[in-house]
Amino acid sequence: MVVCVCNAIKEKDLRAAVRSGSEKPSQVYAQLGRKPKCGQCLSFARTIIENEVATA
Repeated sequence: MVVCVCNAIKEKDLRAAVRSGSEKPSQVYAQLGRKPKCGQCLSFARTIIENEVATA
């Protein structure tokens, strides 16, 4: 599933970034070499990050 259309970030990439230590959307985007653009994905990204951190 695509989380961020502007940056073509897939859910699996976001989850992998969280498993590598990123715990905030800004850290995830930086780790993936991207920056949030329109911002509509941030709430969805936060939810995925929180779920991934909780199950780690």
